[in-house]
Amino acid sequence: MKTEIRTLETVAAKGRLLGLDMVYHCASGHLGGSFSAMDILTILYFEVMNVDPKNPADPDRDRFVLSKGHCTPALYPILAQKGYFPEEDLALFRSVEGHLSGHAEMNHVKGVDMSTGSLGQGISAAVGMALAGKMDKKAYRVYTVLGDGEVEEGQVWEAFLSAAKYRLDNLCAVIDVNGLQIDGKTADVMPTEPLDQKLKAFGWHVLSVDGHDLAGLTAAFAQAKTLTGAPTMILAKTIKGKGVSFMENQAGWHGKAPNAEQYQQARQELAAALAEKEGK
Repeated sequence: MKTEIRTLETVAAKGRLLGLDMVYHCASGHLGGSFSAMDILTILYFEVMNVDPKNPADPDRDRFVLSKGHCTPALYPILAQKGYFPEEDLALFRSVEGHLSGHAEMNHVKGVDMSTGSLGQGISAAVGMALAGKMDKKAYRVYTVLGDGEVEEGQVWEAFLSAAKYRLDNLCAVIDVNGLQIDGKTADVMPTEPLDQKLKAFGWHVLSVDGHDLAGLTAAFAQAKTLTGAPTMILAKTIKGKGVSFMENQAGWHGKAPNAEQYQQARQELAAALAEKEGK
């Protein structure tokens, strides 16, 4: 690994704390799925992808699409820590005075390659980017993160078929498998398992990993780069609301802001986790 695990863990821990502050102060946002995906985004931006915050429009950069586009309380803190914009900008999340909208937005936020939010469309855009890379004979790779509730969208499976047809081995997708969505358990709302067998049948390489194991995630992304002839899917098993005791594995924390008492408890827990990672 290019970066020490402790450093990466610190980035993720700080990302959760920043994301909590963002949602609390604007009284709106999606913490559950953001906290489950935070470790995935940390590894992508700080260990895997070829990107440069000083040159965000580099035509040869790797691309990232947050298909679960409501989880900006994960994406924006990671972009800020990477250096795309000052961390102070996060205080204006969802404010008309700021540039950070509630869903991923490419026109005003450096580092965002695709505006997303309508579930199912992000993976389609990622497939298009990967196909363009193939046609232009470019070396860049395309990464995208979906939610397991999002996978219930029919458009997602059309995109999966297209990626396999065009043998897009420059595309690596991740499904954040936390088992929950806004209405409850994904298994109850609209079952999609077994995802591994279905994706293999659709012509994808499939890898499975603990989505909170940073070393395991790094190894999975490294393996994905070696797989040819078809796109790769990483199934990352995660915990919705990861890091806050009363949010973990609770569907009710899909999209709501904590009250003052909940915020204080969550902040204490996340601040303690960050201090532990920083060695203080």
